[in-house]
Amino acid sequence: MIRVRRLARVTRVLLVVLAGLLMASAVAALERLKLGGSMAMRQRCSRWFMARLSNALPFRITVIGERPDRPMLWVCNHVSWTDIPLLGRLMPLSFLSKAEVRTWPVAGWLAHKAGTLFIRRGAGDSRLVQRQMTQHLQQGSPLLIFPEGTTTDGRSLRTFHGRLLGSAIEAGVDLQPVAIQYLRNGQPDTLAPFIGDDDLLSHIRRLLSHEQGEVHVHLLKPIASAGQDRAVLALQARQAVQLALFGAEPVEAPVMTPVSPSSARAA
Repeated sequence: MIRVRRLARVTRVLLVVLAGLLMASAVAALERLKLGGSMAMRQRCSRWFMARLSNALPFRITVIGERPDRPMLWVCNHVSWTDIPLLGRLMPLSFLSKAEVRTWPVAGWLAHKAGTLFIRRGAGDSRLVQRQMTQHLQQGSPLLIFPEGTTTDGRSLRTFHGRLLGSAIEAGVDLQPVAIQYLRNGQPDTLAPFIGDDDLLSHIRRLLSHEQGEVHVHLLKPIASAGQDRAVLALQARQAVQLALFGAEPVEAPVMTPVSPSSARAA
């Protein structure tokens, strides 16, 4: 019975991926012919694909909170690659992803065609990516990032890195904090996290072999970015997600060191 269920689910996922490939190929052809391929079109196509992929995954999804009615920089805790389709189904979105995803067979090409921005960890290109993010947001295209920089097992939060949150300040948009929570039988799901040495195919097989889990997506109160410091923004976003997932915990505010005029000129 487990094999039959897994085969049915794998078949459904493969059909969705095939549909995504055909759609992305059509978008690429339109771009080459200069007949379309705008970011708005990419995001709409991406949302269509993400909705069908998330429906093919073994999760029951509950969305708590209101979807924003204006472009914002979304910031969310990160548990698994499944975060992307589960969040991308909510509304047209682009994502910031690690550069390795671009090399994944099929998934990397689809992510690229969906308008994903890629960043190489430790490569020193964060300023370039921030400029790209700012431009993306200024064009009215919502963008989602995972400020922890990596996945966790869903039982705790890492530090939210603030260096890329400057794009929200520069673009004049607010933050949309999001908390995503995976549960199984009322407890934190141990199957959903994509961490450590896990590989994509093994993780997919493991997920599709088990019963449905639950996913709660909390769309939290937006955070104004105007006049804020990016480190403070990161702290506020982390505290909001922490409260939604686990309840409040005391977090010390970052110590802001005044910058002298001479230091500013030197920088």
